[in-house]
Amino acid sequence: MYIIIDWRIPTEAKKNLSKYGDIIEFKTENIVYNAISGHPDIFITQIGQKFILAPNIPEKYIKLLSDLADIEIGEKKVGPKYPETTYYNCVINNNFLIHKKGFTDPLVLKKTNDKKFINVNQSYTRCSLLEFNNFFITSDMGIYKKLKNISETIFVNPDKIKIPELKHGFFGGTCGVFENKIFFIGSLSFLDNEKHIKEFVESKGYKIIELYNGPLYDGGGIFFIK
Repeated sequence: MYIIIDWRIPTEAKKNLSKYGDIIEFKTENIVYNAISGHPDIFITQIGQKFILAPNIPEKYIKLLSDLADIEIGEKKVGPKYPETTYYNCVINNNFLIHKKGFTDPLVLKKTNDKKFINVNQSYTRCSLLEFNNFFITSDMGIYKKLKNISETIFVNPDKIKIPELKHGFFGGTCGVFENKIFFIGSLSFLDNEKHIKEFVESKGYKIIELYNGPLYDGGGIFFIK
């Protein structure tokens, strides 16, 4: 298995994650602002085991991922200004495409035209939202209000989530799902509702893997390639 992560995540988390697969450290320069320059969820949309890449993702990742996975190149280039940073930052499962309407790359829309589009105001949707088997955890109140009417959803205050150069990060950017495990870049113990989150996740048959004993770190999610 291969695992795509921001190259800047804490060393201990990186070391522990490497026990589950080969690490691909993601890094870009002079495309988006620095805080999110290593975030794979800004440049990559995952649809099952298909990966849609921004056309201006560094060429080395196109070459590398083309050997490992089913990839296609999207239409819209990622850029330094909003909304150019949001085109690929959507959440997709078997039933839904969740994003802000009008902000999604056209190829992503084409590849998901069999799914129901759920429109939310937060265009950094994947940054803000964890989806697992049609259950949701989000650090965005608008997303929470929309999704709680669709499936079981809980809200997490993002104030204690770390990200370089910004006041705080987002919950979805701290984690990734593989099979029945949810991996977190950090410990849920630093959140006010740790117990509620753990009970919710475990009640759905998922195991929590905390990759280091520190505050949750927003690294733009964790992407797994089987």
